[in-house]
Amino acid sequence: MRLKGRRILIGVTGGISVYKICELVRLLIKANLEVKVIMTESATKFIAPETFRVLSRNEVLLDVFEYSQPSRVEHIALAEEADLFIIAPATANTLAKMAHGIADNLLTCCYLAFKGPVLVCPAMNSRMYSHPTTQRNLKVLKENGVHILEPESGSLACGAEGKGRLPEPETIFEAAIQLLSIDDLKGVKVAITAGPTREHIDPVRFISNPSSGKMGFALAKAAKRRKAQVTLITGPTWLETPLGVKRVDVVSAQQMYQEVMKIADETDVFIMSAAVADYTPKSFSEKKIKKEEGISCIELERTPDIAEAVGKRKRRNQILVGFAAETHDVIENAMNKLKKKNMDMIVANTTTEAFQKDTNKVMLIDKEGNIRYLPEMPKEDVADEILDEIALMLEKLHMQTT
Repeated sequence: MRLKGRRILIGVTGGISVYKICELVRLLIKANLEVKVIMTESATKFIAPETFRVLSRNEVLLDVFEYSQPSRVEHIALAEEADLFIIAPATANTLAKMAHGIADNLLTCCYLAFKGPVLVCPAMNSRMYSHPTTQRNLKVLKENGVHILEPESGSLACGAEGKGRLPEPETIFEAAIQLLSIDDLKGVKVAITAGPTREHIDPVRFISNPSSGKMGFALAKAAKRRKAQVTLITGPTWLETPLGVKRVDVVSAQQMYQEVMKIADETDVFIMSAAVADYTPKSFSEKKIKKEEGISCIELERTPDIAEAVGKRKRRNQILVGFAAETHDVIENAMNKLKKKNMDMIVANTTTEAFQKDTNKVMLIDKEGNIRYLPEMPKEDVADEILDEIALMLEKLHMQTT
């Protein structure tokens, strides 16, 4: 991850969901980020500081009058050293203190001294969360530039049902990474197609391919991290929607074509990473075809060529990126596809490297014929390399039009 070495300060308050922060710390450390944890006295009633010391590989600080070095004013130094301050779980009590500038513990002192992005994750009983006072305090914090990650709805520790659950560690992690990431695609409208399509023969049988959608979802996540406005049009997949991404689910190539055409003209960057079926059955049986009946042949017809359709109506200041998974003559076939469909860049690889895996080994080919070979790497890293190229293209377009 490109954020290696960035410094995260986590303020933990006294809530039953504090156990989730253990996993959050683990995720941040796994991503090669540096983590320091401060705890309120109430937080120590739910989990021992030693747990966070081991997980974060740093001492855990509890008291505003506690110092790691005699010459160090701890709450000022902690605030100056951190790139991001996460407060999770954030109780109603701590939210009230933050909103009104009350600095009576190490956490709230650090908050007032911190000048970077602050991510607050409220967690409490649903009645406490919906109380007008809590909502006013959250409004004040938002007006002060604090980023609020809304709690989730569900079963609460007290037995009630409602909004107040701390989001899962993976969700908090992604929100944190988005705040730390560069914003070179800020405001850019990016549309991405992902996954396979299914062309049904009858209600239970279909023609498809092994695409997992992982590459497209990685692109959507990476683009959102870089502050783009992202729409993800995906075929059937089990993958979770990246935080902040607008998702549109489709099944067939025709459905994907229709959804793409709805937004093609208003999109700045279109990335076609879906493995769209080239053919679909001419007829569909409303009932399951029984084995005894047999099928001597299935007559097929072409599906709409989505990339070609977008390429034909591509605006002068629009960028179109395609994918080519080939079994042979990879570069030649990819370059032919790039030219035929009016693309600005194509991402080429072999089918054995493309499907199901968490890694990818690709070549980036632009319309001038330049080829950039990338080694095998995680698909999230491949996504960033692709977006780097797109960001350069957007910069060139901007220079040409100004």
